[in-house]
Amino acid sequence: MKKTHFIAVFAGLAFSISNSTLSKETPSNTSNGKAPFKVEDLVTLDRISSATLSPSGKEVAYVLRKTDLDANKGRTDIWLSRVKSGEAIQLTTDKSSDFAPKWYAETNWIYFLSTRSGSTQVWRVNTKNRKVEQITDFPIDVTSFKLSRDGKKLVFSSSVYPECENFQCTVEIDKKEKLKKSSGVVYDKMFVRHWDHWVDKKQSQLFLVRLDNKGHSIAKSLVSITSSVNANIPSDPFGGDEEYTLSKSGDAVYFSARLQDAVEPTSTNFDIYRVNFSNTKSPQNLTKQNKAWDTSPVISHDGQTLAYLAMKRPGFEADKFDVVLRDLRSGKSKRITETWDRSFGSLQFSTDDKFLFLTGNHLGTKALWKYEIATGQKTLFNKNGAVVGVTVGQDKVVFAKDTLTSPVQLFSSDLNGKNQKQITFANKDKLEKIAFGEYEQFSFKGWNDETVYGYIVKPVNFDPKKKYPLAYLIHGGPQGSFGDHFHYRWNPQTYAGQGFVSVMIDFHGSTGYGQAFTDSISQNWGSKPFEDLQKGLAYAQNKYSFIDKERSCALGASYGGYMINWIAGNWPEQFKCLVNHDGVFDNRMMYYATEELWFVEWENGGTYFDVPQNHEKYNPANYVRNWKTPMLVIQGELDYRIPVTQALATFTALQRKGIKSKLLYFPDENHWVLKPANSIQWHNEVNKWLKEFLF
Repeated sequence: MKKTHFIAVFAGLAFSISNSTLSKETPSNTSNGKAPFKVEDLVTLDRISSATLSPSGKEVAYVLRKTDLDANKGRTDIWLSRVKSGEAIQLTTDKSSDFAPKWYAETNWIYFLSTRSGSTQVWRVNTKNRKVEQITDFPIDVTSFKLSRDGKKLVFSSSVYPECENFQCTVEIDKKEKLKKSSGVVYDKMFVRHWDHWVDKKQSQLFLVRLDNKGHSIAKSLVSITSSVNANIPSDPFGGDEEYTLSKSGDAVYFSARLQDAVEPTSTNFDIYRVNFSNTKSPQNLTKQNKAWDTSPVISHDGQTLAYLAMKRPGFEADKFDVVLRDLRSGKSKRITETWDRSFGSLQFSTDDKFLFLTGNHLGTKALWKYEIATGQKTLFNKNGAVVGVTVGQDKVVFAKDTLTSPVQLFSSDLNGKNQKQITFANKDKLEKIAFGEYEQFSFKGWNDETVYGYIVKPVNFDPKKKYPLAYLIHGGPQGSFGDHFHYRWNPQTYAGQGFVSVMIDFHGSTGYGQAFTDSISQNWGSKPFEDLQKGLAYAQNKYSFIDKERSCALGASYGGYMINWIAGNWPEQFKCLVNHDGVFDNRMMYYATEELWFVEWENGGTYFDVPQNHEKYNPANYVRNWKTPMLVIQGELDYRIPVTQALATFTALQRKGIKSKLLYFPDENHWVLKPANSIQWHNEVNKWLKEFLF
């Protein structure tokens, strides 16, 4: 269920609301005239991503996303900021979306993807005169791309039918499929559906096109370079250009892939391959001996070392990602972070190849470290917030960071982490008018008296003399972390703006506290984390006197939704109401209906038909007899991770027992609620549900 390093985890929430002096109305403006943060702010704030330093290190290009509520979607443009002054310049202004910027060699050109031609193609913009040119014009979409260091080659991904030798063949097959009068689709192996879509016969593959002296693509040079590998490259559904990289000389590509064979839904065995452009029919598997996950290949600047992330245990998607270095001359590999008890999500070489810049969850934050390869010495760049992107220059590092009181901004730093300064100020005018709740981290003794961490977020207009409702937040994953991060779906500040206290516990199973702590939740879904949540709630209520203990409501999504159902049957006296978003109800049908079987098999120690007792041990469906708490159930039809029948079963159980309940159903959402209008509706319905029981 958990997404790994390239994707953020599936977050879940639980809230506890109690009787207090809180008004029934949303808190009014603060004493300094700022308005409390609300869901409309969350949805409409501009979002920064995909930062990349120029070769000179003086400028950084990035994507800025703006939300169009009328169109019910976001659109993106390419922006540029000066590292020294912070001056921001909008480079593209088309009504279509422009994204994925990359600098073209030692020039003023930035290449990017755009939908402005009616399909997604590679374009470029000149940073001096803002001239925009189209680089590719293929009959199918380009989904990701990378440029060779010399600017002579462009490698990109597109989705094609494996039997086709050219793009036009894929176009023709698509046309024939649309003309068919019958609608039946025949499958003879899994995956049948994945995440939010039914699987078709196409594969994502990598292609090479050469660029002329002016940087334009030479259409006749198009070559398929991964057609001999039976895999989606990048991986479906979340893989991107972090899964492949070009050699220094530009004569080969390294990529991560999992073969599409009979065991794909039960396997996490991604390998790193190398394909020479001169012989694309003979890919070389560099990590065949490791049956677990290998990904995120990066080539050193001298071209002699391949760095990548690797797990050890097959079938476990939340295993520790170590950094591995492979000498490309000798072929020898070494795990250089084996004794460092952290799992990493991204890596980049310094320009002199002596250091790696690594990111990973760390004690309730997402940290950035500088790691000296020769000595293993570590330098931590941040003690708060979440670093969600890094780009490294010769004398500066630029990183994207957010916190519980700030959306993503870009920061520059010396290579040693000193002289950090903010260089973007997106949403400045909006943020100056918004009030956020203050927050702090705490720790307590959880299961087995082991240390467990959490955060508390105070309400806007906080008065220590008053009592406030408590919002108790339970993250999903379950191997995730609910820490110092500005989340665009599950953000406790939306509740701080309503006048609630929010508490978030990183229970056993959370990431960033060592691999043993993460491992501890497997086969223990209803025990160790449940005990942490009970002890965490008691600790927070005793430590913070402004928390009202009398009434409570709990909300959760994904694993958090599972926990809501578990709480309903095993802690029914604690909460006045519950909200369950995309939560597991019945472990038996979850096993037989979900798509990524490796997850449920690892978490329960095997298949349902081999070890049914493991799946049934913490099955919420077995405790429905104890249910009595009103529950709002929320579900997206396109959620194939936790299918819609789980929510329908939850709602049926509630209705049949005569428990007050509602079902909020989104026919056009997957495991997440992504459309702006739907997000606003989600929050409004949840708030109405809470107010019904808390005022």
